[in-house]
Parts: sequence; structure tokens; C-alpha cells
Amino acid sequence: MELISSIWGYAWPFLATITVIVFVHELGHYLVARANGVRIEVFSIGFGPELFGFRDSHGTRWKLSLLPLGGYVKFFGDANVASGAKDPATFVPIEEDRRVSFYHKRVGQRAAVVVGGPLGNFVFAIIVFAFLFGFVGERYTAPDIVDVLPGGAAESAGIKPGDRLIAIQGQPVERFEDLQSVVETNPGTPLSIVVRRGEAEIALTAIPELTQVTDGFGGTRQIGRLGVKGGQVAFREVGTGEAMWGAVRETFTIAISTLKAVGQMISGSRSTEELGGPIQIGRMSGEIAKDGAFFSLIYFMAILSINLGLINLFPVPMLDGGHLIFYVWEAIAGRPLKPRVQEIGMRVGFVLVIALMVWVTSKDLIRLGVLDLF
Repeated sequence: MELISSIWGYAWPFLATITVIVFVHELGHYLVARANGVRIEVFSIGFGPELFGFRDSHGTRWKLSLLPLGGYVKFFGDANVASGAKDPATFVPIEEDRRVSFYHKRVGQRAAVVVGGPLGNFVFAIIVFAFLFGFVGERYTAPDIVDVLPGGAAESAGIKPGDRLIAIQGQPVERFEDLQSVVETNPGTPLSIVVRRGEAEIALTAIPELTQVTDGFGGTRQIGRLGVKGGQVAFREVGTGEAMWGAVRETFTIAISTLKAVGQMISGSRSTEELGGPIQIGRMSGEIAKDGAFFSLIYFMAILSINLGLINLFPVPMLDGGHLIFYVWEAIAGRPLKPRVQEIGMRVGFVLVIALMVWVTSKDLIRLGVLDLF
């Protein structure tokens, strides 16, 4: 019973987290499709047999399915995974059906529907951050250097205690967190930093040192470190407008940092050890929920939502980004790719996605020591 209770303690936060971010992703597709006059046949959270559902006044079947890892929206006239039409040799739609068919919409409209999913994830993240900043406050540390680690990158660059951060890489520094977000994603990269020392502004160049840190959930990641310490962390009250702007800035910062980290992994300058799959997400969700940190859990949801939006924009068939590549070709060439080519692309994309899932899941199992048993 204790084992079952422990598993459930991790399972329900994971299912809740995944269900929310998948729902907002599919809702993005749904809303943009409806705005473009597309009839939606099915809105499903999960795959496989339906557990329960209902049909709305527009004829859409809303349902929860057995396998909760994902979801989909099925459009009228969307006959296969490549969003192709039924065989025109045997199927000729009447004009009324053509007007609400996804396949018969203009290429720009179909592209907008595809972008709607990732856009939904980004909008959700902005709403969550705005809520947190408005009700809890924005995390804020004054941009002052309280201490400098001897022998560290900051000391080598000439940064001293008492300096006030003004800018990094040409961007103004309003909070100590602004410095951290740039430094952590640029290990080994020379960074231009402007500090105020007394009445003078001094331009310096610092190279963050590559440092491996633990994330508190058994994982490790590599980040850049200057070797400086800021003041006490506080949460400051902000107005509605400032909360919204801070939410947009937070979403943009996390998205750029994530893309930069992925690029560094691809180039080999960053370890892939920090990658996590469903098991790691479940573990992190469970630990946060176990601590009773509601605000931390929804913050975590927002980060995962951004990641889901970004991943779906990657130019891989089976993902939204793969569909966009097909539509770009169609817009340039004036005709869609041959169905056979799209089908092959989808199969290759499916294999790549499954291989990635297996790889990251195996890394999760290694972290837990499960594979060491074999």
C-alpha cells in the first residue's frame, strides 16, 4: 500500500500538469480553427479508447481518452496525419462541406491553425506569470554586487563588491536575475558588462565558467557562473500593466534560454544530461506538489507549456513545425507536396519522436538507478 500511495503521489500531479498544458495546446488549435470556419469533429485529451465525453451544439465530440500522454483535435476534411483530403477520385465534397473543410482552406489559414497550438502554450504561460506577479509579486533582487568569489570569473574581469550592474550584452539590467539569465546560458562566452562604481560607469568583459549544478530532483545541468553574490531575494508588488509586461518578458526569456540550451546541446558544447522525459517531469511535479507549493506547481506548468510550444515548432514531420514546412513549400510552389512524400516525412518524423522519447526516458531510468539493476 505504501508503494501504491507513493506512486500515486507522483502520478496525479504529473497527470494534472500534462492534462492542463495539452489542453491549452489543443485549445489553441481549436480556437483558431473555429475562427477560420473549420468544423471540429473531435477534441480529445489522450489517445485510444474514450473514457467519457459529450457532444456540443456545434457537433464536436469532447472526450477524455485512456492514454493521457497527449491529445488531438480532428478537423472536418482532415483525412490523415498529413492533413490531406480524402481520395479525390472517389470523394467530391459538396459546397457546404468544402466551406468547413480544413483541407480546402487557404494555405495561410491552415498555417494559422497549426501555429494556434504553440501560441496557446505561450499565452497560457503569460497568463500564469501575470497571475503570479500580480498576486504573489515579482521575484526581485537589487542589481548590486554584494560579494565576489576569489579566483572566479568576476574577479578576473575586475568586478568588485559594491558595483551596481547597469547592462550586460547591451541590455539594461534592472534586477540581479537579469544578469543570471544571461550568464547561465553563456558559459565560456565573453560577455560585455557595464557597472557603476561610485560616480563612474565602467565597461568590463567577463567569461562565465562552466559549472555543473544539481537541480534538487536528482538531475544535473551545466550553467555559466561569474562568481558573484547578490543581495536578499524579495518579492515586490507590481501593478497590472507591469505584471503583464513582466509575464511577457519572463516567457520570452525562458523561451530564448531553452532554445539556446538546445543549440548548445546540438553543437556539443553543453551536456545532454539535464534532459528529462515523462518520468522526470512526473518526479518533479510530485515533489513540488508534495511540498504543498501550489504557486511553484503552476509556475512549473508554465515552463513546461513554453517547452511544449517550442518543441512543437521544431521542423520535424508529425509536429506542428513539420506541417508548417509543408505549407511553406505549398505557398512557394503553388501546390502541396505529393501525398507520398508527406506520408514518408510523417513516418520519419514519427520514428524520430519515438526515438527521442525512448532516449529521454532511458535517461530518467538511469537517474533513478533502475537500469543499474539489469
